[in-house]
Amino acid sequence: MKRITEYRKLYNVDANTDLRQLKKTYRNLVKEWHPDKFQDGDDLAKEAELKSQQVIDAYHFLVSVAPETKEANMDEYIETTTKSGIADFHWKKRVLEMTFQDGATYEYFGVNEKVFQKLINTDKQMRFCKRSVFNSYLYRKSKRGSGSAEKKH
Repeated sequence: MKRITEYRKLYNVDANTDLRQLKKTYRNLVKEWHPDKFQDGDDLAKEAELKSQQVIDAYHFLVSVAPETKEANMDEYIETTTKSGIADFHWKKRVLEMTFQDGATYEYFGVNEKVFQKLINTDKQMRFCKRSVFNSYLYRKSKRGSGSAEKKH
């Protein structure tokens, strides 16, 4: 959740900001922090390079968790979470990354250790997730496959 908060603060937006406003803010931030605006040796040149990369990362992330994106992909999400089993999952720093048997991977944000421990200890993980994870946490479809994490099942 820290990442989400930082990115929203950078863009000065909230959870309900639409994609049009995100794109407008993105363009303005890119113009403001584009590295080509600064000459080599300028103290702000390095900062601009880092800031522009952060602006780009934030944009892609915020688009992936935006309500419009979530709604556009809802059919696929429902299909995966109701018909595909859980292949693997990882938890680190309140982010649960879950890979399904159909190959889709989703990240769930704000999942505390208590919920993760219950997931590990249940003999019916899919049933537990349907009741306690899938519709309870902010999520996004992950671009990457399973990653390494501190705790792994």
